[in-house]
Amino acid sequence: MLIRRDDSLLLLVDLQEKLAPAIFEGERVIANSIRLLEGARQLGVPAFVSEQYVRGLGPSVAEIRSAATDAHFFEKTHFSCAAEPGVIDMLRAARRPQVILTGTETHVCVLQTAFGLLGAGFEVFLVADAASSRTPENRSAAIERMRAAGIQIVTSEMVLFEWLHAAGTDEFRRLLPLIK
Repeated sequence: MLIRRDDSLLLLVDLQEKLAPAIFEGERVIANSIRLLEGARQLGVPAFVSEQYVRGLGPSVAEIRSAATDAHFFEKTHFSCAAEPGVIDMLRAARRPQVILTGTETHVCVLQTAFGLLGAGFEVFLVADAASSRTPENRSAAIERMRAAGIQIVTSEMVLFEWLHAAGTDEFRRLLPLIK
């Protein structure tokens, strides 16, 4: 199934100051999440950003906070965003059945969020080049497990091109710098 711009929302999970430096390929995860935030902003796709226990892990990294000007931020203490009271209702209020998921750590908060969203009836797309863990082994195991459960594994470019749907448009020309 393809990602449809009018049916999707973007959810960034726990890209936070104290955790980010320990993440395998963390700079790439942050850069690709920022690309998606910018694409979502330009194309009118709602974006949400979770922050796990801010007092302990700090807020989202500065680059994410700067890029997420239109995003809705929320704090959580559950590993799964879906288990946090009110979050499923907040996402359902966007009236978009597809969730584009990025963040850290892939084998903990991202995985548990993906399964919770799947269980709540959402179509879940994990952006593999915008999700990671402290070790590549944990990241790989989580992606395998999500794929086996029916979660779609995509890349940030796949998301952007599927949101755009066609070349030769003003939207395509505006988003081209994010793709090049």
